[in-house]
Amino acid sequence: MKSDEIYMQRCLQLAANGIQGARPNPMVGCVIVAEGRIIGEGYHVRCGQGHAEVNAFASVRTEDEGLLKDSTVYVSLEPCSHYGKTPPCADLIIKKGVKRVVVGTIDPFAEVQGKGIEKLRKAGIDVTVGILERECQWLNRRFFTYHAKHRPYIILKWAQTSNGFIDNHGKALQISNEQTQMLSHQLRAEEDAILVGHTTDIHEHPQLTVRHWHGPNPKRVVLTHQRPLPQLIDDLYQQGVQSLIVEGGRQTHESFIKANLWDELRIETGTITIDNGTSAPQIPTDAVFVSRKEYGGNVITSFRNPQGLHPTDSSPI
Repeated sequence: MKSDEIYMQRCLQLAANGIQGARPNPMVGCVIVAEGRIIGEGYHVRCGQGHAEVNAFASVRTEDEGLLKDSTVYVSLEPCSHYGKTPPCADLIIKKGVKRVVVGTIDPFAEVQGKGIEKLRKAGIDVTVGILERECQWLNRRFFTYHAKHRPYIILKWAQTSNGFIDNHGKALQISNEQTQMLSHQLRAEEDAILVGHTTDIHEHPQLTVRHWHGPNPKRVVLTHQRPLPQLIDDLYQQGVQSLIVEGGRQTHESFIKANLWDELRIETGTITIDNGTSAPQIPTDAVFVSRKEYGGNVITSFRNPQGLHPTDSSPI
């Protein structure tokens, strides 16, 4: 069991490399082990291209191909069993003649959802399921939330002064420093969409781009009275948006909190103090603390919704 966890941890490390390119597919890592050593590994690099298992088998050296029949394949997410943009990975594993497969977690996508594991077992392959399951689900929390709750994974994010204000007498206030601004743009590059309220959009005209990071700009969304919040969230789901950052003002954030439409809170607290302004939103009383990190004097504190997926000490990103 311990060696299974070690190799599954490697799968998670590999999978995390696909955080930008794999979308809307999940991030998946795969490791092939024979005679106590890794003979192949890979991850899902880009949607529409080879899955993790395909890339792992392709990496096996010619002189090691004879070891495949006695090998164990580790994969962080259940191998697919259907034809999508690529052939089923379960079929490839069966064709390679491996004797054992270790799966981190079952795929929640309706086209898979246990069918890949069933196909492998029917082919006589020994399948173990649930190694580092929570870590594997946390890595793909956007994908799991989207399929389980039929909505995007929602991150509420705001910056506040050291004494709890988000603006200066109602006017925009720069609280983030160079480090935290870069982290904010990294987050934007990793999520599908970003939302602000109508008032913020009119008064501040935020760019909501990834100017200080490499990657795609998120889809820009504005919350208005003409489209109620539940309708907006359903529209995003129907559009295939798996994750959403909310950077609106207090009223926008509180509307999400009141509706319990949130999965993570990321609150940046700066070093500056002002005498008055708009108070920061109230953190829900049931919010679960995740982490506290300091960047150039500013502190980013993260919380999670107790009703959602949750990380462990060894969970990636």
